Parts: sequence; structure tokens; C-alpha cells
Amino acid sequence: MKKIEAIIRKSKFDDVKVALHNIEVNFFSYWDVTGVGNEKQGHVYRGISYSTSDIQRRYLSIVVSDSFLEKTVNAILSSAYSGNVGDGKIFVSDIEEAYRIRTKESGQAGIN
Repeated sequence: MKKIEAIIRKSKFDDVKVALHNIEVNFFSYWDVTGVGNEKQGHVYRGISYSTSDIQRRYLSIVVSDSFLEKTVNAILSSAYSGNVGDGKIFVSDIEEAYRIRTKESGQAGIN
């Protein structure tokens, strides 16, 4: 099993969600996060424009079987892509075990 963590633009979240559902990844968690990166966003407050290095993003956490890894990463890569600085990052790590609390199933059955 693999854990995929993706940090994407908030504006691309709906596209990513649809792409994941299309490949049958129907459960994942997400959070709104703030980060610091190379992209500088401009803001206007009371008619005054200023820039900041604090960037609003969405953080996704997805656990998939090894066989779904490439398909899931490709779905995120294609749907989150804008071609501009700040498109985000994807990190992949190993998951040793998973349990479904309701049924006490473990392993692959615990995430399906």
C-alpha cells in the first residue's frame, strides 16, 4: 500500500477530485493549508496592491494499493497541471498496514 500526499492549487481541487473519482479513487482526505514557496501571489486590500509569500493550497492524503499508485499519481499530475510556478508537489510513501475499524479488516481489505 502507498500513501500519496499532494499539495495542489485550490482552484484545481474540483478537477483533481473528478479525475480521482473517474479512476475509482472514491475516498481521500483533504485540508486547506498555507505554505511558503517560489510563487508570489498579489493581493489587493482597500485598493492597495501588495504581495506575499504565504500561499493558500489544498493538501490531499490518499492511501491506495500498489497497483493503483501510477494511475492515481497520473490523474493528479494531469488534472492539477497549469504549467505555472506553484502547481504543487506529490509525495509517495509506504504504508505498512491499514485497518477498517468497523469490520476489523486489515491490509488491502482495510482500505477498499
